[in-house]
Amino acid sequence: MTTMMTATLLCLLSLIGTSTEEAIDEALASLCDHPRLLVNAAEIEMLKASVAEHPDKAKILEIVIREADTVFEKAPSERIQKGKRLLSVSREVLRRILYLGTAFHFTDNERYVKRAVEEMLAVAKFSDWNPSHFLDVAEMTTAFALGYDWFFHVLSEEEKVIIRRAILDLGIAPSFAGHDSWARRDNNWNQVCNGGMLFGALALADEETELAKRVILRTIDGLPYAMRTYQPDGIYVEGPSYWEYGTTYNVLCIAALESALGTSFGLADFPGFKETGAFPLYMTGPTGDHFTFSDCGSKHQLFPAVYWFARRWEDPGLAWPEELWLQRLLSGERVSTGRFLPLALYWWSGEKPQVPQKPLTWYGEGQNPIAILRTSWDNSDATWLAFKGGTPWANHGHMDIGSFVLEADGVRWAVDVMGKGYGELEAMDLGIWNRKQESDRWKIFAYHNNSHNTLVVDGKGQLVQAEAPILHFSDDPDFSFAIIDMSAVYADELVQAQRGVALRPDGSVLIQDELTNNGQESSVRWAMSTPATLEVEAAAKGWLRHQEKTLHMTVDASLDGDLQTLPEYEWLEWDRPMTHLSQVGFFMKLAPDEKQTCRVLFQPGGEKTRDMPPSQPLSQWGNK
Repeated sequence: MTTMMTATLLCLLSLIGTSTEEAIDEALASLCDHPRLLVNAAEIEMLKASVAEHPDKAKILEIVIREADTVFEKAPSERIQKGKRLLSVSREVLRRILYLGTAFHFTDNERYVKRAVEEMLAVAKFSDWNPSHFLDVAEMTTAFALGYDWFFHVLSEEEKVIIRRAILDLGIAPSFAGHDSWARRDNNWNQVCNGGMLFGALALADEETELAKRVILRTIDGLPYAMRTYQPDGIYVEGPSYWEYGTTYNVLCIAALESALGTSFGLADFPGFKETGAFPLYMTGPTGDHFTFSDCGSKHQLFPAVYWFARRWEDPGLAWPEELWLQRLLSGERVSTGRFLPLALYWWSGEKPQVPQKPLTWYGEGQNPIAILRTSWDNSDATWLAFKGGTPWANHGHMDIGSFVLEADGVRWAVDVMGKGYGELEAMDLGIWNRKQESDRWKIFAYHNNSHNTLVVDGKGQLVQAEAPILHFSDDPDFSFAIIDMSAVYADELVQAQRGVALRPDGSVLIQDELTNNGQESSVRWAMSTPATLEVEAAAKGWLRHQEKTLHMTVDASLDGDLQTLPEYEWLEWDRPMTHLSQVGFFMKLAPDEKQTCRVLFQPGGEKTRDMPPSQPLSQWGNK
């Protein structure tokens, strides 16, 4: 066991105040009656009262009930595996049980139980829940555990036997038969799989006490391996979309332990976990979309887990970005009613979020360090800049070191490109999970630095196992900035590469690169993906125009050609063409051993522009 993990477990044991096994025995001795997962009977009555007092919660409930009603129009799920995954089926079953169960809690109408039982009895007949891809088992077990627990007092004895047997044989048993490589991983598999097994164990804990004890002990031992990646500042290495996935299951673990046993065994207080409640807040721009780094897609739904953090730590400002998506949902805009939406009814107090009291500028360290610079929390036209260091080697990592995303005047000017889904890529026999330097993964446009808002030197990819730390950060409102040392990721082509980004008081943004070439001539490509159209004003100046808004772009560098809309990439069969985006940028030629400084200034706010500020080396940024 590593020194870090030993310290972690000692921390947990000190929080528990006794040995782990003794603490579990004590907690199981006071196991709550059904329902016990996330909510008990008394709390359900309080939730009903809360919905009556808060109109927006009542509207969420209306949507949940409406979605639950649509399940009656569908046949029970079938075992249809796509490639190596049954995951879409498992998630749909969980979605149905969560919606039907919540509708039952708030209406007491047993028709929802009847439809949920029909679903579970059909799925219980599956030959297996695909343990070779254990996420599928975990999410299915979560669904069955909720169904067994939430409907316990309405189920017939025969139904209980069938559902219980499915949880044991198709859910938990495979996890103790060689399908447990996730137990101590440092990614979302740990959180989801431990979460699913824990839900199954807690649902059956009064009947399968020794098994429940084994599962709880494994969770307490294993979950910290994933939770430590939040340290020190709460960044989720895999990006905001996977934050919603992994962290929701992490919260489910804590919430279920506390609701069923009255304790999280110290997991809720694990270092770095409290801080991650603010991660979606910082990652969300004024448009409501988030920084789509790594394999993440655009945000298109509520993150109910944020409400858990906001209530837990009495910080309603954490839910500030959720309010925009909530109102879009309630107004009927096309917002996803994902499988976790009902959790908002259990975790949200119903109070309107306050304007965040967090700093406008922030950075977090860890494996994927990120800096965020913004001019306002509550102005939809604010400038917002997200900037990333880290390593392509991180879970779900891309060659996106030095990439940035920029919003101003309600437009996302600099966009992080998304690729095709995993299933499509795996069907082409691409080894997308191999992160070695010559992996198929880096042949895909969306994963290579060709697609990201960073540099490409001599057409080559960034070095996968290299790391780029944040060297300096300043929250000075007159000139807030962050500087990343990218030298290691370009070590095969450049001796040194540093990129600084700065936010000025007028909302303009400066991107500055300082490069030192090696002993051979190099070609450097500077590019940014954008929905805007570039109108070239001069060789190194131009206007980006989109949605009747403008962003002025000025370049100060020795260019090899003009500022331009770059030629469209030659799409391969595994790429997703950027039909709604283009790339703007320029090229630079570096002579052997040459040092080159490149500055790009973005100015929002209309047709009036200012001159490029005086040049100042990155080493002197912050000096007044």
